[in-house]
This record gives sequence, C-alpha cells and structure tokens, in this order.
Amino acid sequence: MIFITAKFRVLPEHADAWPSIAAGFTSATRAEPGCLWFDWSRSLADPNEYVLVEAFRDGDAGAAHVGSEHFKEAQRTLPQYLAETPRIVNATVPQDDWSELGELAVRR
Repeated sequence: MIFITAKFRVLPEHADAWPSIAAGFTSATRAEPGCLWFDWSRSLADPNEYVLVEAFRDGDAGAAHVGSEHFKEAQRTLPQYLAETPRIVNATVPQDDWSELGELAVRR
C-alpha cells in the first residue's frame, strides 16, 4: 500500500473550521475505491496544525487519487487557508492494513 502522512499548518483564523473546509475533499477521497483510509487529527502541540494519515491500495490507486477532480479542486481551493505548503512523508509498505503494536498488547 501507499502510506502517506501529511502535516497541514492552517492559518489561525481558519484552524477551527478546517474540518468543515476540507469536508468535501475528505468525503470524496474516502469514497475512492482504492482509498484504505483518510483520517485527520488535530495536533495537541499546535492547534493550527492538522495531521492527515492516508493510505491507498497501491500506486494505481494513489495515481487515481491525484488525478481525480476532487484532488484538482482541493489544489485550487485549499491553499488559501494554509500558512505554508503541507509537509509529507510518502512510503510504499508491504501490507494492506494497520498492524498491531505488540509492545502495548491489550490482554484482558
């Protein structure tokens, strides 16, 4: 799978509204057949920063995402709410879901 983590620093005046601002892009991406997950979290250290964790089935699914109309729309509309270009880590990993963190195994 293609595993991506991106940090979005949002302008302070738009930080609280970011989930609503990105809602259309988020729902359209989650509906893509090759999208495994597309999850936003707000940083505990910086309230103006959102972290996006996303995964796509394979390179073809990732390419379909980048070529989609909703991605192009996001390229046109989302930058106006950002303080800087998002930062990204992008890797191909040989799995198709989350693995368990064995070091913190829950045993009941």
